Amino acid sequence: MAVHPQVRWILRSQLMVTAAAGLVAWLALGLNGALSAVLGGGIATASALAYVWRAFRPSGQTAGDARKAFDAQVAGEACKFAVTLSLFALVFGTYAQLVGLPLFLSYTATMVVYWVALLRQQ
Repeated sequence: MAVHPQVRWILRSQLMVTAAAGLVAWLALGLNGALSAVLGGGIATASALAYVWRAFRPSGQTAGDARKAFDAQVAGEACKFAVTLSLFALVFGTYAQLVGLPLFLSYTATMVVYWVALLRQQ
């Protein structure tokens, strides 16, 4: 599946933000802070990948049919939401040394990449 350059930029940028957040958290809070930050950014990036996988799958006439294109986007968002909830539940249920602040800050910073991508288009 060919990926649009904008999508590649978003995913690459999310990975870079995640790595930077992990480094900053490691310097400030140690290993558990760094791992928490990487998990937060990883959740956001994994949910973006899930969205791309579901919303942009080839489905025949989707590009020419507005209703099918809309339905694909809605399905992508649903998949993204399910992956996000599942991964947060998994992290909270299994990682006892989780540090909440870097997890949520990294998740938020990684999600901001979407907004930056919209600004880049103009």
